[in-house]
Amino acid sequence: MVKGTIAVIGSLNVDCITRTPRVPSGGETLRVSSFDTGFGGKGANQAVACARLAHNKDGSVPDTMEIKVSMVGAVGEDIFGSDFISALEKDHIDTSHVQRIPDGKTGTANIIVEEDSGENRILFFPGANYAIGDDAKDLVPEDADVVVFQMEIPFQQVIHNIKLAHKKGKYVILNTAPATPLPEDLYGYIDCLITNESEADILRESSQPLRVDDCPAVCKQFLDRGVRDVYIVTLGAQGAYYAKRSEIGTINCKHVQGQKTKVVDTTAAGDTFVGALAVKVAKNGGKFSADPTNDLVFANAAAARSVEKHGAMAAIPYLDEVTPHL
Repeated sequence: MVKGTIAVIGSLNVDCITRTPRVPSGGETLRVSSFDTGFGGKGANQAVACARLAHNKDGSVPDTMEIKVSMVGAVGEDIFGSDFISALEKDHIDTSHVQRIPDGKTGTANIIVEEDSGENRILFFPGANYAIGDDAKDLVPEDADVVVFQMEIPFQQVIHNIKLAHKKGKYVILNTAPATPLPEDLYGYIDCLITNESEADILRESSQPLRVDDCPAVCKQFLDRGVRDVYIVTLGAQGAYYAKRSEIGTINCKHVQGQKTKVVDTTAAGDTFVGALAVKVAKNGGKFSADPTNDLVFANAAAARSVEKHGAMAAIPYLDEVTPHL
């Protein structure tokens, strides 16, 4: 029985992944270690993270609260698009809201991974993700309890549908990746805002890089801007910091430590973290618990498992791969 529904509105890209000992200099040709293709895009990655973290690897549902996950987006009318939809359905994701764009090309992302550090650099071609245009279209499924957004589809569509989801009473999660400054009035429609350190700097338009010591003040700043429930900044290996608004209006802040692990590839870590939190919100009836610390511990553990493997979507863990590490 479905007791929680998540809709992820965002991008679907085919990833072209190059692993290299280092990034070449301008004009240099460098022999790299490997090249692979796979499915990704922040929207699709987060949808897969939601689905896998609500299922065990054998496809079983581990408890009585089944989570339905829907993907909302667009692919091209090409072989990439057909294969993409099939891959999502294998992960128990409803694809009825994925559009096929006639004569369109599925989005692509060229990902360069430095082997020694595991750090990545990404070049993104939007393709079908931008074919829906800037004219406002209602993309929010009626049955969604939680709606997750990122920034790889047209900006005006993100803004319109965040406001629409709020109007429909959905719990709105926004992951501002890739980051761009937001209209000030938009914060009041966002229940949970998730950024990493560099995205936080862009949103607050600061030339000073964020430090862990800055987190309490920065978290309070975003809640003061209007974020309705929780602001979370992810800190890589240092875990995450959150600020939660209580029912009486006070703000509680806490640093949740990350898990130590061997880093192979960080490509899907942020998307896995977001998906894990969305699952926790859906299982809690469409809201965070009063103390979301355990939810962030779960999200950190899931992200830690993802960086132990190569790839984006391929690296996202299942629930029973995460629970032994809690």
